[in-house]
Amino acid sequence: MKRQPITLIALVVLGLFSCTAPALRQEADESEQDPTVATPQAVPASATELRERGKVAADAVGGVSYELQGRYNPNFNTESYARIVENVFLSAAANPLSTFSIDVDRASYSNVRRFINQGQRPPIDAVRIEELINYFHYDYPDPDGEHPFSITTEVTDAPWNPLHKLVRIGIQGERVDTENLPPSNLVFLLDVSGSMQSPDKLPLLKASFRMLVNELRPEDRVAIVVYAGAAGLVLPSTPGDEKDTILSAIEALEAGGSTAGGEGIILAYRIAHENHIEDGNNRVILATDGDFNVGASSDAEMVRLIEEKREQGTFLTVLGFGTGNLKDSKMEQLADHGNGNFAYIDNLMEARKVLVTEMGGTLLTIAKDVKIQVEFNPSRVAAYRLIGYENRLLANEDFNDDTKDAGEIGAGHSVTALYEVIPVGVDSPFEIRGVDSLRYQTPGATTPTSDSPELMFVKLRYKEPDGEQSRLIEQPVLDSPDEASTDLRFAAAVAGFGMILRESEYCGDDWTLADALELARGAIGEDSQGYRAEFIRLVEAVNSMELLAQASY
Repeated sequence: MKRQPITLIALVVLGLFSCTAPALRQEADESEQDPTVATPQAVPASATELRERGKVAADAVGGVSYELQGRYNPNFNTESYARIVENVFLSAAANPLSTFSIDVDRASYSNVRRFINQGQRPPIDAVRIEELINYFHYDYPDPDGEHPFSITTEVTDAPWNPLHKLVRIGIQGERVDTENLPPSNLVFLLDVSGSMQSPDKLPLLKASFRMLVNELRPEDRVAIVVYAGAAGLVLPSTPGDEKDTILSAIEALEAGGSTAGGEGIILAYRIAHENHIEDGNNRVILATDGDFNVGASSDAEMVRLIEEKREQGTFLTVLGFGTGNLKDSKMEQLADHGNGNFAYIDNLMEARKVLVTEMGGTLLTIAKDVKIQVEFNPSRVAAYRLIGYENRLLANEDFNDDTKDAGEIGAGHSVTALYEVIPVGVDSPFEIRGVDSLRYQTPGATTPTSDSPELMFVKLRYKEPDGEQSRLIEQPVLDSPDEASTDLRFAAAVAGFGMILRESEYCGDDWTLADALELARGAIGEDSQGYRAEFIRLVEAVNSMELLAQASY
């Protein structure tokens, strides 16, 4: 399936849809509102001093505005995405094990939404299908035993190829009410470089962090570090009930200068270390467009620092903002190494989702190094492929290796993984990857348990947030004649849409945007936040772009 050119008239159609739419190392040892409108705050006695300190810090680290220097061209697009090679079908006999790290990031969905709302199809590598699927809430049961999450499995026919099966593995993390969260020691690490000056960057960042500040409790603490040409402390660690002080410091920030992200991370971790809360949530929250183009630190040094601080109990959350300069792959990598999560904030609705509605999941990790390993029954499964998670694959031996880093899950977060399975006896037009015949043994020589009704066996390992030894959960998966649940049908529609955006060979020419729309419309279910309805509008918008493009030729 090849991408069609999109004519400018698509922007008109997009406007109609969007209008109706409802988230080094040594030195460091130690009211929701329009972001373009500045609303006066209730000012404490020290506000004037804070504002001056904020402006001085921004000037000192930011230098002269890029509008005067002419160093930054907002029309020059330097966004970057890591290349994704789509998972292929593997022989269950030759490759019975599939191992991967979980992923609770949802940044790809909001970034894809941003492109569509601008009347464009996203770059193929901006589409990470697992993040599209995991953007949505699914009705998984809460954990009720010794483990901090539950596992749910379900099997149905693959909508884009009814001869194949679609298997869903769902994990639901333990929910923790905001008032029951441990006290937080937060350091906001904010990019105030020249590239952050546009309305969808620093102004949106300020509005987003105002939402988070308004959720803080007296036992929480916040410090603010900013960086541009150098790094500076704008606000020392401050109790969460001193909201006017914190908000005034945020409001005083101004953008300008180049970017020294490495120095900012060093300072932020130092401040977090100085204010460490034992048994608390110690976290740096980095907000940026992702460009770390100036500074003494190399990417490798920053990663080593982040990993070192992760082991000392300070985690990293990364929030991406803006267009034209987004370094998606770098931000995702930093969050992964920091035992944190990565979100892309394209509007205030997304900011509220990430920083208010899902605050517990964003700020509190309930399990780390979460890995899944699936063993397929070759007497029932000829081949399988994991949909998405291409940058989360692990070697099979890594599953039992507690020294191997993997993904984290936050309070109340859920994770969904989909496998497409070719049953034994089904002819498939797709190449099935195996191995050549061996001289001295038969590949997959283990004798299948032919009388087992199981399709596959799911194993999950995780560690407590401060633990070093993993725990194991196991669950078999049986084929089911039951009709697919509403949640599985919706997840399949999202996966199918992602496959179309990625121009996947596995959805073929018979699966279309109209099919994805029909499936999603019939599976909207309970949608109190309007996220599923918004998804349907996005698919409608892309479908309209395609129809207009076809009509123009």
